[in-house]
Amino acid sequence: MRLQDLNWKDVESYLKHDNRIILITGATEQHAYLSLLTDILIPSRIALAVAERENVLVAPPLNFGLSGMFGEFPGTISLSQETFDAALGEIVESLLHQGFSNFFIMNGHGGNKLPAHLHDLHMEGTIRLVWYEWWREPAATAFASELGMEIDHANWGENFPFTRVGDLPPDLVDAEKPHVNLELSEEGGSLRDVIGDGNFGGRYQISDDYMTALYLRVVDEAAALLHSMKTPTP
Repeated sequence: MRLQDLNWKDVESYLKHDNRIILITGATEQHAYLSLLTDILIPSRIALAVAERENVLVAPPLNFGLSGMFGEFPGTISLSQETFDAALGEIVESLLHQGFSNFFIMNGHGGNKLPAHLHDLHMEGTIRLVWYEWWREPAATAFASELGMEIDHANWGENFPFTRVGDLPPDLVDAEKPHVNLELSEEGGSLRDVIGDGNFGGRYQISDDYMTALYLRVVDEAAALLHSMKTPTP
C-alpha cells in the first residue's frame, strides 16, 4: 500500500492494527547507462513487493541523497549530510507523532548513512528501526558470490530491466570493465576522467533470469525482516 493511494482516514484505520511503515531513501545520480534514479527504482520495487506480502504502508521516496562525488555528471542532484539527516529525521518524527513506531528504511544509495538522531531514538527504544541496504545484505552478497562476481556501482548488479533507459552499446553487452581505482581522483585527478562512463567495474549486464533470481532473494529476505518487526498495537 502506498500513501499516495490512500486518504488520511485510511491511514488512521491502518494504525489501529499496524504501526510499521517502509521509508525509501536513495539518490539521483549518474549510473553509467542506467537511469539516474537507479538508487530509487531498485529499493522502490523491493519495497512495493515486500509491502504487498506484509500489507504494510510505503511512504513516498526521498529521491535525493549524498551524491557530491558525481557532481561532474549532468543530472546528478546532491544533498549535504546535514540536509539529508534533517529531512529523514523530520519525516520519521512526523510519522512517530501519528502513531508509527516501526520504521523499515530501504536505502538504495551507499553514500547515505543512518542519521545519528534516528540511531539514538532506536537505541533508547522510542522507535524500532531497520536500515536495509539490499546489495550489502546476506541475500545479495551470497548471490554475487555464487556467480563469482561483485555488485558495484552501475555494473550488472544494478542492471535490472526496470533500471534501463536504453540498450547498451553492442560492444558492452558481454564486456567486463576493469575495476576503477578511485584513489586516483583523491590524488588530484578528475573523478569523471578516472571512472569514465560511470561503471565502477565488472560486467555491465548479465542474464535477466539471474537478475530476477537476485530480486526474488532480496524480496524474500526483506519481507522476513519486515515481518519480524510486527508488534501488537494498542
